[in-house]
Amino acid sequence: MHYRSQEVVQVRRAYDCDVLVIGGGIVGLSTAYAITRAAPGTRVTVLEKESGPARHQTGRNSGVIHSGIYYRPGSLKARYAVRGAAEMVKFCAEYDIPHAVTGKLIVATARDELPRLHALVQRGRENGLTVRELGAAQIAEYEPEVEGLAAIHVGTTGICDFTAVARHLAEASGAEIRYAARVTRVDRRPDRGVAVRTASGDVVRGRVLVNCAGLHCDEIARLTGDEPGVRIVPFRGEYYELARPELVRGLVYPVPDPAFPFLGVHLTRGIDGGVHVGPNAVPALAREGYDWRTVRPRELAGTLTWPGSWQLARRHWRYGTGELHRSLSRAAFTRAVRRLLPAVREEDLVPAPAGVRAQAVLRDGTLADDFLIQETPRAVHVLNAPSPAATASLPIGREVARRALAELEGPGR
Repeated sequence: MHYRSQEVVQVRRAYDCDVLVIGGGIVGLSTAYAITRAAPGTRVTVLEKESGPARHQTGRNSGVIHSGIYYRPGSLKARYAVRGAAEMVKFCAEYDIPHAVTGKLIVATARDELPRLHALVQRGRENGLTVRELGAAQIAEYEPEVEGLAAIHVGTTGICDFTAVARHLAEASGAEIRYAARVTRVDRRPDRGVAVRTASGDVVRGRVLVNCAGLHCDEIARLTGDEPGVRIVPFRGEYYELARPELVRGLVYPVPDPAFPFLGVHLTRGIDGGVHVGPNAVPALAREGYDWRTVRPRELAGTLTWPGSWQLARRHWRYGTGELHRSLSRAAFTRAVRRLLPAVREEDLVPAPAGVRAQAVLRDGTLADDFLIQETPRAVHVLNAPSPAATASLPIGREVARRALAELEGPGR
């Protein structure tokens, strides 16, 4: 027994950590947090290329804790969003992170949206949510300035500071967090583990790799030697802030188009009391292309040479044209907002920071509509985790942790 203990210690010393997580957004940090709670003593290192956590999708979204009403019953998105929303509210309350359960309205403004609104009611109830149906006159009970033909109210939707959540997960995980550690090379050997080189020349060795790299997750998968079967096609979401926030009390959404994964331009009163309007969804010219000026030719070429990008463009060119028009014309964006909020004026919309959605697209142009997690020897790749991933981050983290620990404890380990 004494010799066996020495052997285990020597093996552990050959590695810098047991689980090496790439990506310091909310999903990567939730995974680290879940691993150290499920298996105390497991050494976890997180590599994040930025100088702090949550600099991309986590820190640039609208801060909404989604209810789970939109997602296909039984899907990971549906199950994890419903569960995650409740857990996120509890987590924020426990650690004094700013949050509020506000509820939200989904409003139909045209007759052809009414069947889709009714379908959302059914979907929400299948997902275990309480949904209240409203006639046109009842909308004013919640939002006096909003107009529509009908609406539904979902009480479990909320808002929070996801960046603060990510920071707390980083602190509470007990993991070693290395910032300014951009991964440039991965050497994965199924019989031994992984060695990762960063841009600074550091080498970090682990027994199992977890890829939570968000906008760069498919690139990390390929560096590992795995073909993910999808490419991340970045879509920029552009926001405005409402100069007259008194026009909106809470959260107001249009009825989404089921053929596209984006929810449309909506109104969100955040935890700071300001109201954000947006986002639209336009192709970004770089994976971190937060404006039209940011162009990275290699990344753009990667998008344009993926067959799925062209299939997607052919399938949704009408939708895309409208989004581009609203991106380039504040007047067109204002008209879209007025469908919900007739009192808004063009001068009420003040530009706000944009976000970029990491959307996985299959080779045939199909948009991955669920969370996508792929396991390969010594690696777990999170390949599609856009909205509602922040809401669902605690259950996602547990699922990724479960798979990583199973890989860690597999035969011959």
